[in-house]
Amino acid sequence: MSPIALPTQHAVVLHGAKDLHYEERTLWPPHQGQAQVAVMATGLCGSDLHYYAHGRNGDFVVQAPLVLGHEAAGVVTAVGPGVKHLVPGQRVAIEAGIMCNNCSYYLPHADGTLQERMNHPAHVLHPLPDNLTFEQAALAEPLSVLIHAARRADFTPSSHPTVLVFGVGAIGLLACALAKSYGASRVVAIDINQTRLDFALQNGFAQQVYCLPVTDRAKTTDEQLRRAKENIAVALAEFNMPDGFDLVFECTGAEPCIQMSIHAAVTGGKVMLVGMGSRNVTLPLSAAATREVDILGSFRYAHTYPTALALLASGKLPNIEKIITHRFSLKDSARAFELLARGRDDEGNMVLKVMVGPH
Repeated sequence: MSPIALPTQHAVVLHGAKDLHYEERTLWPPHQGQAQVAVMATGLCGSDLHYYAHGRNGDFVVQAPLVLGHEAAGVVTAVGPGVKHLVPGQRVAIEAGIMCNNCSYYLPHADGTLQERMNHPAHVLHPLPDNLTFEQAALAEPLSVLIHAARRADFTPSSHPTVLVFGVGAIGLLACALAKSYGASRVVAIDINQTRLDFALQNGFAQQVYCLPVTDRAKTTDEQLRRAKENIAVALAEFNMPDGFDLVFECTGAEPCIQMSIHAAVTGGKVMLVGMGSRNVTLPLSAAATREVDILGSFRYAHTYPTALALLASGKLPNIEKIITHRFSLKDSARAFELLARGRDDEGNMVLKVMVGPH
């Protein structure tokens, strides 16, 4: 079949740091085992922002033009040979991480969801509950990150731990929401942004919050470690939890918060590293070892989408849609990224989750 006979569609393509192109591309029919999806909503994530701003996210560097976006939902428009469980017109969540079904590993996506239509393996397209909007369904991806982290920490609806969350951006708010839905006996949050903390408190994501004071950067490692211990002691006293919390979700990736999280966990407690930021950090390992604090890593997710979609549809995450604060059309994606980077819009309103749609 000649490409000339095929329709076209638009995609937002990253060619380098802050170099986004709105491009016309050939729309190929779906291959064996694929379905074609009209993308209706894509949530922008911190990792997308790192790629946009720096051309990399941690150790992952853009090597060729790349379509960003991995928090998405849409409508099936065509199915390839062998696809039996999906039909055109069906609403689906797009799980961008792809497992081959032959091993236990997931592969990061190649081109992502900031395009009008995409062909995607059908086995990672999940039908939506009728009561979910496309934007709510797009939250299944970041929520999956927290579901996977909770599993890594052995946090289940029957365990009822006390939970502290560092950072109340979109991921931190989802951590709070998940902890409450799982029946945590207490959920509190720490940030350096009072506006975000007020949002978390007023909308029921956290039961109590604490705003860390912003100070000059420590001049030595010893001073930084001392400050971390002292600052978290003040916060724990404010929470009336001097012995610490059973489970700490570290959602900032910032070195001082990672250091504080170890002191914030109760003896025998767990620190779950969710945020990606500092590539190398100095940790108070002796404090972790002598107090038997488990430091756990979490990266992406696996086999979580059905649970995430069911939870989003259950009504057990009240006010979750309020995390979505701004919306842009696909052709205005560069403006969406710039807004996300600023953190406030022209009226001074806080930016949390930015959604990009086709129009």
